[in-house]
Amino acid sequence: MKFIFIIISFMIAVFAQDIQMQSRELSTKEMKKQNQEIVKLAANEMSKSVPKEIDKYTKLIAIEAQDTTLVYIYEINTAPKSDEIVKKEDRSRMQEAVIFGTCKNSQRFLEADISIRYIYKSRSTKAELFQFNINQEHCLKL
Repeated sequence: MKFIFIIISFMIAVFAQDIQMQSRELSTKEMKKQNQEIVKLAANEMSKSVPKEIDKYTKLIAIEAQDTTLVYIYEINTAPKSDEIVKKEDRSRMQEAVIFGTCKNSQRFLEADISIRYIYKSRSTKAELFQFNINQEHCLKL
């Protein structure tokens, strides 16, 4: 009798943990679905203002939603430099500026586990020059 009681108690504990795991998993799935919807709505709303000149070299040409990632696509006027020189000489400087700016201005997205991707293309060749994927972990390193 005591043995049956121990087995039943053990089974109840196992099932209770399983139910807790399922509810946490469901919450994670629901959170991801909610973030996907937020990214989609944000991209749709912000896309209404593109294309947009950022400065004399940079133009925002598109904003897209990809799962839980908000994607900004820019074109850069790299003349007179070639794409290869820009990739080689400007990548680290650009990446540092993008991470700092994103952590400063998009903290709410990042804290909600929404990533932000920046794609920079050459205005003349349309080739991709840089791609930076930013998440909350980048901001913790600053």
